[in-house]
Amino acid sequence: MGRLKEGLNIAMISKNLLRKVTGAAAVIIVCLLMTILFNSRNLGVFLKANGFPIYSVETNEKKIALTFDVSVGGEDNTEELLTTLKKYKVKATFFILGLYADKYSERVIDIYKGGNEIGNHSDTHPIMTEASTDRITQEVNITDNKLEKLTGAKIDLFRFPSGAYDGNAIRAVEATGHFCIQWNVDSIDWKEQGEQKELDRILKNAKAGSILLFHNNAKYTPANIPKVIEELSKRGFSFVTVSNLIYKKDYHINLSGVQING
Repeated sequence: MGRLKEGLNIAMISKNLLRKVTGAAAVIIVCLLMTILFNSRNLGVFLKANGFPIYSVETNEKKIALTFDVSVGGEDNTEELLTTLKKYKVKATFFILGLYADKYSERVIDIYKGGNEIGNHSDTHPIMTEASTDRITQEVNITDNKLEKLTGAKIDLFRFPSGAYDGNAIRAVEATGHFCIQWNVDSIDWKEQGEQKELDRILKNAKAGSILLFHNNAKYTPANIPKVIEELSKRGFSFVTVSNLIYKKDYHINLSGVQING
């Protein structure tokens, strides 16, 4: 499926370019794009140069990263989630909104003291594809300062609000020294479609190198996290923080958002 998706994307790029050029130039462009497609290393370099976030990681180890987007609004289940993680001796990564850190500073400290990882989720949750470079930089830096003041930890992970990004947003965030982290397994818990439905969605799609997405204020998530941990542990998976899953140097990313070592 990954290769098929890459091929479809390349085909769309080719189609758009061919509208503007003809003859020998068109042939050269298509050949270049096909070369990129069938050479994964060149493809990774191409994507890395143009900006692409990490959705999952290629690994032979059965490792999975459990992540939570933490924001204000609704019922905050953070304390219950931390109790569950402590019970199962699992560490997770929490992408925290600056506004949440303002309102619940002690909970941010509790997250960190529990051995969990802290990531940046912007300050006010703007749609980054509609924001200027300066606004994006400001959102990241303000939140970093808040989180680092509370925890003393250096923040180098970032998740886009609503998962929305484009090339400008990627470049702006990476310029601040952050890895852009998405997810490949989404509970879609914010829709609150039902406890079993959300659980089935996670268990069906989780695999080695997956990044799972949940939210601190979703209705069914507190009840599902123990089930996710227990079932995936039975399948031989171990839970790690995002930083212990991704490669922080010598890597490339394919068109499916899979980070590959080398």
